[in-house]
Amino acid sequence: MSKNLTKREEDYSKWYNELVVKADLAENSGVRGCMVIKPYGYAIWEKMQAELDRMFKETGHSNAYFPLFVPKSMFEAEEKNAEGFAKECAVVTHYRLKADETQKGKLIVDPQAKLEEELVVRPTSEAIIWSTYKNWIQSYRDLPLLINQWANVVRWEMRTRLFLRTAEFLWQEGHTAHATREEAIAETEQMMQVYADFVENFMAIPVIKGVKTPNERFAGAEETYCIEALMQDGKALQAGTSHFLGQNFAQAFDVKFANKEGKQDYVWGTSWGVSTRLMGALVMTHSDDNGLVLPPNLAPIQVVIVPIYKSEEELAAISTVAHEITAALRKLRLSVKFDDRTTQKPGFKFAEWELKGVPVRMAIGPKDLEQGTVELARRDTLTKEVVRREGVEAYLVDLMETIQQSLYQKAFSYRDSHITQVDNFDEFKTILETKGGFLAAHWDGTPETEEKIKELTKATIRCIPLDQVKEEGKCVFSGAPSTGRVLFAKAY
Repeated sequence: MSKNLTKREEDYSKWYNELVVKADLAENSGVRGCMVIKPYGYAIWEKMQAELDRMFKETGHSNAYFPLFVPKSMFEAEEKNAEGFAKECAVVTHYRLKADETQKGKLIVDPQAKLEEELVVRPTSEAIIWSTYKNWIQSYRDLPLLINQWANVVRWEMRTRLFLRTAEFLWQEGHTAHATREEAIAETEQMMQVYADFVENFMAIPVIKGVKTPNERFAGAEETYCIEALMQDGKALQAGTSHFLGQNFAQAFDVKFANKEGKQDYVWGTSWGVSTRLMGALVMTHSDDNGLVLPPNLAPIQVVIVPIYKSEEELAAISTVAHEITAALRKLRLSVKFDDRTTQKPGFKFAEWELKGVPVRMAIGPKDLEQGTVELARRDTLTKEVVRREGVEAYLVDLMETIQQSLYQKAFSYRDSHITQVDNFDEFKTILETKGGFLAAHWDGTPETEEKIKELTKATIRCIPLDQVKEEGKCVFSGAPSTGRVLFAKAY
């Protein structure tokens, strides 16, 4: 199987686009800006979904589903949110087509079928959900209300890239209502931590936790918490956000409750979400010039067994052993595939599973049967070893943990070596262009300075780290006083 991937050093963007398609994760569709997620890519998303869903439910949340369409007047109710998403909205104006009398087989919009009120295809669901919560919440006994939904959303992007930015994408969005400001802030922080745990422990991607500046904050939020990751090309990727909404949406949709004293008050809200752009983060953090590298926790297939044989008799004997190993590994909750296709040679299979990032490949040949061994090849290090057939199952369970930790450590070392303290703007620009990564620099706290730096360098403030050390300094651009460093980077 010929991979012919562009090398990362030659053209990182082209490498990424080719890998997503060649590894069978996704492809562009017949709808401009939208993608088809293929079975192998969707299997990875399903594993992400299952783990996150478990974590949400463990923190007391329940799943529900809300409509795809939002009446325009309802969408406009929270002004900042509506303005923030206005340029990305797809809008439904008619509800019917009819045959074109001038061209056979053609359809036109029926002008008689104009909607009384236009419908926005949800770019996010705060409006429809908060209008529903008005009916669900009357008393403090109804709180907290902890709801999540798995859904698709539409944001009309002009420049699209598979997984990273598409007109339609899959995600989850949590929307919660609370009796007090403190409870809502605790929820917002808790969900940021859930995301950080998931991305670090499940995806093996280190993240920096922080809050967004007012310029970068979610439209309609009082505070946006985020986790930021660093890709191999030195660009940042926002891996998840959690928003403290204050009482903004409760006031916009008149969501009140009777508190314990019997007085009416507006509830306090949060929203939080991650999307299929995590698939892009996964590809860009771990993969190499040979293809995908998948952390064992996320790999649809953790072990692939490839038989090496010349005769039907050899294949039959190898198959007996392979099926025994497969059954034993499945009992240990490892996902295994025995690739006994007779239409492809071992070399093709090796290349295919390497491209698809399967963590461990096991090869079994006639000599292995004689000697009671198997050959194991690790995808992350491209190393091979021959181990005893007896006890290989327990060995593989341990090896999965080793690979998971190794991938995290490699990504962490890269990220750590690409956080650079800078103290003047010339140094800022030079390091941004030559090394990339996160630049820890003083900022004077004004949106004007933030915008000017973005205009001149395309770098944005990715976050104000939660573990920011308070220190006196001068803004890297304006020279005005600053009390701590923030993280700048170019980003996806």
